[in-house]
Amino acid sequence: MSPKAVSLAVFLLAYLLFILLPHRRTLVALSGSILLVLTQAVSLKEAFFAVNWNVMGIFVGTLIIADVFMQSRVPAYIAEAVVDKAKNTAWAILFICALSGFISAFVENVATVLIVAPIALALAKKLKINPTNMMIAIAVSSNLQGAATLIGDPPSMLLGGFAKMNFGDFFFYKGKPSIFFAVELGALVSLFVLYFIFRKHKLKVRLIPVEKVKSWVPTVLLVSLIVLLAVSSFFDTGFSSLAGKICMAFGIIALIWEKLANKASIASGLKKLDWDTTFFLIGIFIIVGGVSLTGWIQVLADYLASLVGSNIFLGYTVIVFFSVILSAFIDNVPFLAAMLPVAMIMADKLQVNPSLFLFGLLIGASLGGNITPIGASANIVACGLLKKEGYPVKFAHFMRIGFPFTIVAVTAAYLFVWFIWR
Repeated sequence: MSPKAVSLAVFLLAYLLFILLPHRRTLVALSGSILLVLTQAVSLKEAFFAVNWNVMGIFVGTLIIADVFMQSRVPAYIAEAVVDKAKNTAWAILFICALSGFISAFVENVATVLIVAPIALALAKKLKINPTNMMIAIAVSSNLQGAATLIGDPPSMLLGGFAKMNFGDFFFYKGKPSIFFAVELGALVSLFVLYFIFRKHKLKVRLIPVEKVKSWVPTVLLVSLIVLLAVSSFFDTGFSSLAGKICMAFGIIALIWEKLANKASIASGLKKLDWDTTFFLIGIFIIVGGVSLTGWIQVLADYLASLVGSNIFLGYTVIVFFSVILSAFIDNVPFLAAMLPVAMIMADKLQVNPSLFLFGLLIGASLGGNITPIGASANIVACGLLKKEGYPVKFAHFMRIGFPFTIVAVTAAYLFVWFIWR
C-alpha cells in the first residue's frame, strides 16, 4: 500500500475504534501512530514534528498546577461559600458552571474540570445528590468557554498559531468583535438550558463551614500562571513554544513547593497526573499529521468547496455543522488541526474573508464536542472522575444534557459570527 492509502486507512480505523472502544483510545492512538512509522507512511522525524509540543507543554503543566490546587482545599472551601450564597441548589449549580466557564477561558479545559470537579463533588456530598448531571454540566461549560480566549483551550491555541492571532485578537480582530463575544453569547443562552435541567433543585441548605484552606500558595501560582500566559501571547505571536515552557516551569515550581511544604513525593505527584489523555493526544497528533502530510486535507477541502459551489452562506454553514457533527465523536483538538488548512483553502476558493470560516470552524469544533462523552478530553475526564466516585455515565445520559446545550450555544455563536464577519 502507498503511504497515502496507509495514512487514510489508519486514520479511519483509529477513529472507528475511538467510538467503539472509548476506554482503549490511548492504546488505539499510540498503536496507529507506531503503525504509520513502521510502514514508513510517516518518518520518525515527521511524526515527532507532527505533535504540537507547545500545546502538550501547556496541557501537562496545567495538570500539575490543578492537582496541587485541589490538594490545597481551596475548591472545597469555595463549594461551601457557593452553597451558602446561592438562592437554592439550582442556582448553586449554575454558579459552579459559571465558575467553570470563567476559569476555562484562561486554563485548558481538562485542567479546569480537574480544578472545579472537587467543588461539584463536595457540593453533591453535602446535599446528598447524584453528582452526574452537575459534572456533565461543568464539562460542557468548560468546553464552551475554553474557546473564548487564546489560552483557554488547545483548539483556540491551534487557531491562534495558525492565523497568527495574539491574546487581544480574540476580543477584537481587525476592528470587529471577535471569538470571545460569539462564545459569550452562546454561554448566555446555554444557561437557560442548564437552568431547565436543574430547575427542580429548589432546596436551600445552610452549611456549617468545616473546610479549612491548607495554603493559598497554589491559588497564587494558578492566578500568576493565567496572567503570564495572557502576557506571553504578545511576545510569542507565532505561538511557538513560550506558553508551553511557562506552564511546564510553573508545574515544576508547584511540584517543588508541594515537596517542601507538605513533604509530598514528587514521583507520586507525577504518577497521579492524567497520562492517559496526554499520550492519547500525542498519538492523535501523529495520526492527523499522517493524513495531512499525504495530501488528504487538500482532497477534503476540494470536495467541500465543490459541494457548496459559490454560496458563501452554505459554505460557512457546512463548515460549522460539519465540525459539530464530527467533533461530537472525535476529539476536537486533532480534528481542528486537520481542518484549519481545509477552511483556509475553502475561503480562498470562495474569495471570502478567511476569518469567517476559521471562526466558524473553531465554534463548531469546540462546541460540537459537548454532544457526547467522547467528543472532548474534558468530557472523558469528567466521566472518568464520576466512574471513580461510583457513578458510571451512559452515552445516552450524557447526550440528554450535551445535545440541547450544544445546539443552543452553537446556533447563537454561529449567527453572531455570520452577521459580524460575513
